[in-house]
Amino acid sequence: MFKTHNCGQLRDAHIGQTVTLAGWVMRRRDHGGLIFIDLRDRYGLTQVKIDPSCVSADDFKRAESLRSEFVVQFEARPTGMANPKLATGSIELAVRRVSILNPAKTPPFEIDTDSDTTDESLRLKYRYLDLRRERMTKNLTIRHRLVKFIRDFLDERGFLEVETPILFKSTPEGAREYLVPSRVHPGEFYALPQSPQQLKQLLMVGGIERYFQIARCFRDEDQRADRQPEFTQLDMEMSFVDRDDIMMLVEELLVAFAEEYESLHRRSLMFKPFKRMAFDQVMETYGRDKPDIRYGMELFDATTATRNSEFLPFRTSNVKGIVARGCAGYTRKQTDDLTDVAKKAGAKGLIALWHDAIAGSELGGYRASGAGSKLGDAEKSAIQTASSSLPGDLVLLVADDDREVANKALGELRHELGARLRLGDDTKLAFLWVIDFPSFVRDSETGNWAANHHLFTAPKDDWLDRLEANPSLARSKQYDLVCNGFEVAGGSIRIHQRDTQERVMRILGLSMEEARRKFGHLLDAFEYGAPPHGGIAPGIDRLAMLFAGAPNIREVIAFPKNQQAADIMLDIPSPATDRQLKELQIRLVE
Repeated sequence: MFKTHNCGQLRDAHIGQTVTLAGWVMRRRDHGGLIFIDLRDRYGLTQVKIDPSCVSADDFKRAESLRSEFVVQFEARPTGMANPKLATGSIELAVRRVSILNPAKTPPFEIDTDSDTTDESLRLKYRYLDLRRERMTKNLTIRHRLVKFIRDFLDERGFLEVETPILFKSTPEGAREYLVPSRVHPGEFYALPQSPQQLKQLLMVGGIERYFQIARCFRDEDQRADRQPEFTQLDMEMSFVDRDDIMMLVEELLVAFAEEYESLHRRSLMFKPFKRMAFDQVMETYGRDKPDIRYGMELFDATTATRNSEFLPFRTSNVKGIVARGCAGYTRKQTDDLTDVAKKAGAKGLIALWHDAIAGSELGGYRASGAGSKLGDAEKSAIQTASSSLPGDLVLLVADDDREVANKALGELRHELGARLRLGDDTKLAFLWVIDFPSFVRDSETGNWAANHHLFTAPKDDWLDRLEANPSLARSKQYDLVCNGFEVAGGSIRIHQRDTQERVMRILGLSMEEARRKFGHLLDAFEYGAPPHGGIAPGIDRLAMLFAGAPNIREVIAFPKNQQAADIMLDIPSPATDRQLKELQIRLVE
């Protein structure tokens, strides 16, 4: 072994012993003929003192040549000198022998600081250096603890960890897939799994009853802060359970982890037990199905307040709004920016009302411009009552014939303002269960019905007898878990009877011939005693991101892709050779 102890390990009890440490030079300081080194390894920092009277001339010369990120080994004796800035500050090492295990070039960015000023592209290009930073080490430690905790927690509750294939069959999961050409079967392809959905249902048919897997999944979709082309999820499935059984198990797991490791991640739960809201209530209150509930800014309804307005859009539309507290100082330029956000989300426009203080009035009054100036005093007073706004606030209104459009536009506006105003407490985790989702939604391109979650999600029992009559109103046994504005888990009770599954497939426009070709294995399995079952898939990357307080999931993945789904360190994706293409019988077309 190159070392007898780790850098974060030495304490007063080691004073007087001879120890060997190895690691990276973090800093070197020269003081009056003495050299001080801050030595770093994964476990922490230790201060090393090199006195020319205690080492050979060659060793001291080697010490003088040390630079940041050199890999070194020291044989030393701990003494009682103190550096209160270090966890090991009650001791320092008096070096007896110096060995340079490997010199290092000057890094392209500072490693001894966790500053966010370093360009992310540079960090990803030299990811192996970025990983040496204390923040990255902590993030990966949180992720490791989370995964280990999950395995132990589920093992204690009778779950079996079962691996499912990575080379799978193309399935409709709502995102583009990565296809893998087969050399043995020319012209045919595997697909990398978007999730092990069908396989875990087959495990339930196989009598496993309680399954989990730390599953790698793949989706060829546009990148965002909480997305990667390959990601990791806790995949779970249980037999003989209902919705509440699964939700309570996941809630118990996350509460237990949050509380056991709070000293590591330093975040506390804002609500315990987790809040629950039906999908329709969430959309009416927050405008999006993954709201950040750490702060207020709930949507209010001003439809009744404006029903008699002389302004035609208000008189005939659904009118909803939000109140941005303390933002009455916003300029027209700033509200124009917010209007752009609302329009991108589907709104036709945005009306801003500045709530100004008026002498002699506790409530103050509204100042408006543009379309807002067409509102009469009675309407403004009614809006003020509906919104509960106060002097200093900014009231933002959206009017639309489609209530869903108004809700969604304000939901995106609320999300944007929450980020701009930093309304969420970064030390809090606010989990919310969203339940009672629609079973079906209209496909915006084809106009056909599409599954809101996936086609294996069971409709609620009271909809089974009237599913085809009005699919737009049908509600499902889907449940999502959201936290601080991110969806962190999605699950459902599954269909386990063939006739019900075929009914859903017909609503989605699948012919039985196509259904049997794509899902015959699952439909057949349902005829051999499939138990009632359901599951959920919390995202490991997103949970680790939230517990670490990281701005995106790239910060909790050792070697992530960038926002263009490329790895600039490895320079991939990259072209295949002519020989590879020939073996696969693939020809590139311009």
